[in-house]
Parts: sequence; structure tokens; C-alpha cells
Amino acid sequence: MPPHMDMTELDFDRPIDREGTAAVKWDARLAQFGDPGVLPLWVADMDLPAPAAVTRALAARAAHPVYGYTLFPDALFSALADWMRERHGWVIERDWVIMAPGVVPSLAAVVQALTEPGEGVIVQPPVYAPFFSVVRANGRRVVENPLRATPEGYAFDLDHLEHCAATGARLLILCSPHNPVGRVWRADELTALLEIARRHRMVVLSDEIHHDLCFPGEVHHPLARLTDEPAAVITAAAPSKTFNIPGLGLSALICPDPTQRRTLRRVFDTFHVSASNPFSVAGFTAAYREGGPWLDALLRYLAGNRDLALDFIAARLPGITAIRPEGTYLLWLDCRELGLDDTALHAFFIERAGLGLSPGTLFGTGGSGHMRLNLGAPRAVIQQALEQLAAALG
Repeated sequence: MPPHMDMTELDFDRPIDREGTAAVKWDARLAQFGDPGVLPLWVADMDLPAPAAVTRALAARAAHPVYGYTLFPDALFSALADWMRERHGWVIERDWVIMAPGVVPSLAAVVQALTEPGEGVIVQPPVYAPFFSVVRANGRRVVENPLRATPEGYAFDLDHLEHCAATGARLLILCSPHNPVGRVWRADELTALLEIARRHRMVVLSDEIHHDLCFPGEVHHPLARLTDEPAAVITAAAPSKTFNIPGLGLSALICPDPTQRRTLRRVFDTFHVSASNPFSVAGFTAAYREGGPWLDALLRYLAGNRDLALDFIAARLPGITAIRPEGTYLLWLDCRELGLDDTALHAFFIERAGLGLSPGTLFGTGGSGHMRLNLGAPRAVIQQALEQLAAALG
């Protein structure tokens, strides 16, 4: 067992009571679902303990009684760079990294920095809802390039992407791995996407927040590693999904092109918001420096949850199907055979099954008739949710 690791931090079956901790997932159930008693499997954080190394780092920092303005130490950048090199084969330089107060603010900053009001930004629904809002809220135009649903899974519609790019879009926001459909994009798929972007002089903003959450046999390919053009790709990354620390609110934009970096820094300067606090720095650094063995155990556990859910759905949930996800801890449920419209489907999950899931309509085109289920919970909770759903279906 690695140094400083004990079995309690790998006991993912241990229930953790999050009620009363101001957890959005649990304490916003009444506001979100109209019922404070639903079993919540919606917000994309996990009901599993973060690595003990992170808890120790936070406790050690809390023991110092001054919580003042905080800079980003060398240890933070080296932890990020070492993780990217060792886990993803991607060598990054410190100068490329811009620290940010979360991935979604990063997306907004890139939209502001690289596009003008009224210009098109391509998104690929069904996809994480803030992709739409960061475009529209900044006065840009959403250009949809929907994914293609095939019997083998979801795929890029490259012919349609070529058409979208030809309309003059300046930016494509990519979700890799993809939330909510669970695709881990292959290198050939990503290379074809990059070629279209190159032909149309379009930058790709690659949201790779789920980059570490790939199931056994799947490999995440950092998009920027597949091109030798520094200005082709800007990458958003964070330890938040990997290590279940999104509440610490710290992420990184990795931007190899110096001109783009200068523009991005000017945009961040207009926000007058510090990305840094002493706890986010401590957690970020400890997670990337010491969290590897914990992540390996987590991925095995999540694979077990995924397989349990897929087997149960196939055997006991008529009218519901799910394509086997390759990454993330999110399961995309196709409920169209139930014959319910989206309002009735949402109500069915809440009122009949007692479950709080994310409705597919949040994710845009292609989301109708679907629900997103969060697998990041103790296995007994996933089993309970599936049993409740089976009982509701009768």
C-alpha cells in the first residue's frame, strides 16, 4: 500500500451523510425537485470520500491561523505538469498555465477573449448545459453540431461540423471525455475534428475536466497533444471531478500560444476575481501529487457500479436502455420507449421512483426522452436507486 494511504479512504461502500453540509446535491432537493426526500443522483459530484492526502493537506493548512491572500507556488505547477506527463503523456510548460476559479468561468473567459459579440461558437449537444449559457450570456451565437446517435454509441457528425465551421464560427467547445454520453474520443476522431478546425482557422476549446475518469481499456487523448500548432487548442483541466473536490473551485487553462495567453489574462483581469485561496491551492497540489493510487481504486469501483447498472437495466428495466459509457461517472439513460413526454418523464422519476436525476432536456438537442444518472455513490445506493426504478415501472 502506498505511503500515507489507509484502507478507510478506499472504503467507497461506506455511506457518508452529506445532509446539512450545504451540499447542492442533497440540500437543494426541495428547490430542485419539489421533494426533499428523493434519492439524489443528479449534480456531478460523488458521494464518495476524497483522497485522504487532500484532507490532510487541507487540515494542515487550516492549522495555520492566517488565511490571507495566496499566490500559486511552484509546487502546484509541478504537480500539474508531472500528472499530465505521467498520466497522459503530455508535456506542458509552466508558462502555458493560467489558473482560474473553475472550468465554467474559464470557458466564459475564452469565449470573451477569442470571439466578438454576435460571432458563432460551435457546441456539440447533447452536452453540459453551461456550454450554451457561456456563449449566449456573452452575446455570442450558439451554432449546434449535434452528435450522431448510432447503435455503437455517439459519434461526431464531421460533415455537419464542416458546414458549421464554414459559417464563420471562430471557436468550437469540445467536451472530452463527453458529458453526458460518456464517450472517450479516439485519437482518429479527434484528429479529424482538428483538421476541420485547421482548415477554417477555428480554435478548439477542449474541456477535459473528466480526463482522468476513463474506464479500463479506454485512453484519454489530450487534444493539444495531437497538434503541433500552439494556437489550435486551449485546454481546460482541473482535479475537481477526478478527486471529488469541485467545491474548492480551482482549475487551469493550458494555453501554449503566447498571444492567446496575453488576451486571456486581460479578460481575467476585468473580472477582478482571484482564483486563489489557501485551501484550493493545498487541495489542488495534494490531489495531483499524491492522489494516483486513490484514483486507480476509484476507477475500479466506478466500473463495478457501471456494470451493475447496465446489467440491471438490461434485465429489469423495460423501456429504458443505456449505452455503455467509456468514461465519466455519468450514465445516459434512453427512456423514449416509455412513451412519456419530457415533463411526464421528469415527474415519473421524482414521484413514482423517488429519484432526483438530471433531465436530458438540460443538455440540448438530442436530450429529449433521456435522463442522466450519477454513478458516483456507494454501490448500495446505486442498487437502491435501480430497485426503486424497477418498482416504479411495475
